[in-house]
Amino acid sequence: MLDLIGQGKAHTCNGATRRDFLQVGTLGALGLGLPQMLQAESAGIVDPSKDKKSCILIFNLGAPSQLDTFDMKPNAPAEVRGPFQPISTNADGIQLSEILPRHAKIADKIALVRSCFHRGAAVHDSGWQIMQTGRLFTGGVDTPHVGSAVWYIRGPRGDLPPHVVLPETMGRGGGNLPNGQAGGFLGKAYDPFALMADPSQENFKVPDLLPPSSIPPARLDRRRRLREAVELSMTQFESSESARIMSEHFDTAYRLMTSPQARDAFDLSKEPKRVREQYGMNRFGQCCLLARRLIEAGVRFVTVNTFLTVFDEITWDIHGSKPFTSIEGMKNIVAPMYDQGYAALITDLSDRGMLDDTLVANLAEFGRTPKVNPAGGRDHWPGCFTVYFAGGGVQGGRVVGASDPIGAVPDDRPVEPPEVLATIFHSLGLKLSDHLPGPGGRPFPLIDTGFREIHELF
Repeated sequence: MLDLIGQGKAHTCNGATRRDFLQVGTLGALGLGLPQMLQAESAGIVDPSKDKKSCILIFNLGAPSQLDTFDMKPNAPAEVRGPFQPISTNADGIQLSEILPRHAKIADKIALVRSCFHRGAAVHDSGWQIMQTGRLFTGGVDTPHVGSAVWYIRGPRGDLPPHVVLPETMGRGGGNLPNGQAGGFLGKAYDPFALMADPSQENFKVPDLLPPSSIPPARLDRRRRLREAVELSMTQFESSESARIMSEHFDTAYRLMTSPQARDAFDLSKEPKRVREQYGMNRFGQCCLLARRLIEAGVRFVTVNTFLTVFDEITWDIHGSKPFTSIEGMKNIVAPMYDQGYAALITDLSDRGMLDDTLVANLAEFGRTPKVNPAGGRDHWPGCFTVYFAGGGVQGGRVVGASDPIGAVPDDRPVEPPEVLATIFHSLGLKLSDHLPGPGGRPFPLIDTGFREIHELF
């Protein structure tokens, strides 16, 4: 283990944990990988003109009910249509639920895909995996998160990590499967940087971006130079892949801890109180604001989790009975918080001239059952649900695909998870024909053959 501020010791092996490489709190989640940008360009992997493109992926953990939010069925029987009414939006012909009034005011910037489905099990972590990696977890192959794949191909900008998860990676969902928010077979070096803090809390800061006050900069620099001297004497060790990853972790952590760019990007106190309140003084709202700051500072990919678990908090998981959320809980707690934070983010990005270069993708693990259950809620349903996009070259004010009259299955233009991920890659200028180094070093396609981006969005 390497510790920037305490006793140092090294333990290396392939697949070692991040804490084995670096112990500086949440900075242990960070590393930089190769190939770098010039290598990628020379190989024809990326379009250099689109290197300025970024992505914010909002993952609606718990799964919103498509029938109560984005795909209303007002003419269906009461047990299907639910208790909410559709409202008009500022986009011709598009209606949304009355519980999302702020979405309705910016619908001209949003493109809805109402015909998404997947073939995975109706359990949370199966959906998390397939919707963030494009693949089911089969044969022991842990496919990397879309942000980690972007990281591998594009590399970093400046001193900031290429992929950040706010406020932290999601927990388990009951199915004991990987949740899809990791570097997967690319290795721990491509796990995202997780904030591990609630930015809505008073006096919020990311403490690991600053050395402890007891460690003056000169001492920290001496530790860095001492480490370099030790490494020079370990020539055989330094030729290993584990050592290369360790070195990248240490160097990146050192740059982060001493970088004004990184400190400023994470410093929400620099935002006017008025702006912070527009996003909502809650965890999700402030994560959306922090995501905007990070993208503005140069982070390529930010994942925002609306919630962290379906077990201990009010979420989109509206089974109707305790310990899960009721439809009333969604109406009174979840939807207002989410509606405010998302609308503020899109409006802010647009006002700052950032929306054209920033794709905001809103995904979920599945939808909810067409019929309301006996508890007054809806259960898991991967057969049909809505995902949506804004910015990043996507044309707003449009709908792609349609569900059947009860929102159970796609009725027009069915869309599968690889197409959703391909849309993100396409917006960022990556070539879908590219390959990642898969298990055993074998080439692993970025997107499975036969899938492409949802071209109707562009």
